[in-house]
Amino acid sequence: MAELAPQQENIQAVKSEDVSSPWKEAWRGFKKNKPAVIGSFIVLFFIVIALLAPLLKPDGFNVQNLPDRLQGPSSEHWLGTDDFGRDIFTRVIYGARISLWVGFFSVVGSVVVGSLLGIVAGYYGKWIDTIISRFFDIMLAFPSILLAIAIVAVLGPSLRNALIAIAVINVPNFGRLIRSKVLSVKQEEYIMSAKAIGMGDARILFHHILPNSMAPIIVQGTLAIATAIIEAAALGFLGLGAEPPKPEWGKMLADSTQYMIQAPWTMIFPGLAIMLTVLGFNLMGDGLRDALDPRMKS
Repeated sequence: MAELAPQQENIQAVKSEDVSSPWKEAWRGFKKNKPAVIGSFIVLFFIVIALLAPLLKPDGFNVQNLPDRLQGPSSEHWLGTDDFGRDIFTRVIYGARISLWVGFFSVVGSVVVGSLLGIVAGYYGKWIDTIISRFFDIMLAFPSILLAIAIVAVLGPSLRNALIAIAVINVPNFGRLIRSKVLSVKQEEYIMSAKAIGMGDARILFHHILPNSMAPIIVQGTLAIATAIIEAAALGFLGLGAEPPKPEWGKMLADSTQYMIQAPWTMIFPGLAIMLTVLGFNLMGDGLRDALDPRMKS
């Protein structure tokens, strides 16, 4: 018995190493991807300024000073002022809080609902799969931004309703992704063995199938945040998102269109914020895909 104890410890150590090594290998591959690392720093930068916005600019984003309206960038106003004399730098960093909040939570909602529907459709198949798949097909038949506009038009213009609309239109993307993954995973031998020993469907789904489907969810979720930020900006630009005076980037672009010649900085800096944030998430998502997808490795 004393001789078996060290052997059992070695077996457990090997098992734990095997479980963690794929994620460690993915992390090493991600760190070697320079564009992905740059994208991560861009995302981290916007997250930090969003969190520290009340400390950086404690006066808030709606302080008006009409004598200073449409002032260019200066030492006092780093990015200039808008038509109400409000500091654009302050509004951009507070706008990061709104855009990241909408992007993150809309994707979380899409992942939860889409994953549940995709898992059920892929695992049970038959008429359940047919109904859910046709539901996805119908939603994907509409251009996403038009569907989002329709949902917000029904619910009413607001930031919360824009978040709901963005979450709804992204549900089919995650649902179809998870469905295809479940169709392949459920044919594996360990799933067959779990069924043979009488393991319940819920335990199989949430303890075996879902954990083995996390890699594509993480990649798609990261890329979807970038898309959600663009969609939120588009709804804000059309007046269907955040209501004044909230400094949402799309709304800031819409308000600056009439001053694009006289004061181009009112449009340039919110546009750059959108571009850089989306670029950061896309670079990070591409790096995660390369690191987590074995087919992308040489």
